[in-house]
Amino acid sequence: MKKRQVVVKRDGSTRTSTTSSSAVRSVRYAECQKNHAANIGGYAVDGCREFMASGEEGTNDALTCAACGCHRNFHRREVETEVV
Repeated sequence: MKKRQVVVKRDGSTRTSTTSSSAVRSVRYAECQKNHAANIGGYAVDGCREFMASGEEGTNDALTCAACGCHRNFHRREVETEVV
């Protein structure tokens, strides 16, 4: 099996601009979708309705949900784009 290296280039800004207008994006993390019964072949979610960070922005605790204790990636991501 060959190993492949993939390079992903990301734009770190939250604003994207065009020639005459700009778009402002806000990201919100909604309900948790982690399957807690996956190891026994079932499906059960914990009912956490919204991601709440456990710590300050920029720390490892900012990626952990204070309500359910799982990682932020398990929560559904909602991106809202507003053209200004």
